[in-house]
Amino acid sequence: MNIDTLLPAVRKNILLKNHTSFRIGGPAEYFFEAENKDDLFVALKAAKTLDLPFFVFGGGSNLLVSDKGFKGLVIKILNNKYQLSGNQIKAEAGTVLANLVRASTNYGLSGLEWAFGIPGTVGGAVFGNAGSFGKSMKELVKSVEVIDIKTLKFKTYNSKECGFGYRESVFKKKNNLIVVSVILNLKKGNKSSIKKKIKEYSDLKKESQPLNLPSAGSVFKNPEGKYAAELIEACGLKGKTIGRAKISEKHANFIVNLGGAKAEDVKKLINLSKKSVKNKFSLSLREEIQFL
Repeated sequence: MNIDTLLPAVRKNILLKNHTSFRIGGPAEYFFEAENKDDLFVALKAAKTLDLPFFVFGGGSNLLVSDKGFKGLVIKILNNKYQLSGNQIKAEAGTVLANLVRASTNYGLSGLEWAFGIPGTVGGAVFGNAGSFGKSMKELVKSVEVIDIKTLKFKTYNSKECGFGYRESVFKKKNNLIVVSVILNLKKGNKSSIKKKIKEYSDLKKESQPLNLPSAGSVFKNPEGKYAAELIEACGLKGKTIGRAKISEKHANFIVNLGGAKAEDVKKLINLSKKSVKNKFSLSLREEIQFL
């Protein structure tokens, strides 16, 4: 039994840098795009049957992939249908956040304005309890449908069971749970007010973040009562370059790819930031981004 038999649409040696916002990463030995939950089920079952290491991701916007790539099966979630009903949106995990914001705006639903400038998918946003401007997914999630890769059974978690914390969720802590879809509770609002709020947030992001270069967003979580960017800047690391990776001069919690950056360059900057902040402030920075 081989993977081509179990998963005929699988592709081989696909460069992962073309599937991440960082534009960094070597080849996946096997690569499969799941366009619906049945595809996801079949791919996970194949990996289990063959005892093959696997990794599931969506938009690749919060991810640093090794230069060596991944020996195993990488599953990219592309299921992106969504449905609005009353004050709720049910969205599949592969739905791009910006598309949800546009849809909710068109229906006069408020609550997602802060998410417009966040790249990536709703599945990833739930996984990491994405947030901005003091708001987060935790406030919106009614329930989350997952597949448990241990049993290959589908389950539904209510908001409390999701274990949301600062950039945390039960799905991040238990890597056997893969987000399939989510139901969000929104509120009726005024279309023009919603659009105005989106523009305010977008303008603030453009002013403060290096959106013109590939990155994975904020590298570190903010320590309690502090901002990681300010701590890194205070260590004199703004603009620090290793290889083709640079700590942004615009926002020190962003590492940007100047073109051709290696994962090792980024990791060296991450380690330098952590060591410098530890030495100067006796504070430990913890990564927000995921590593593959």
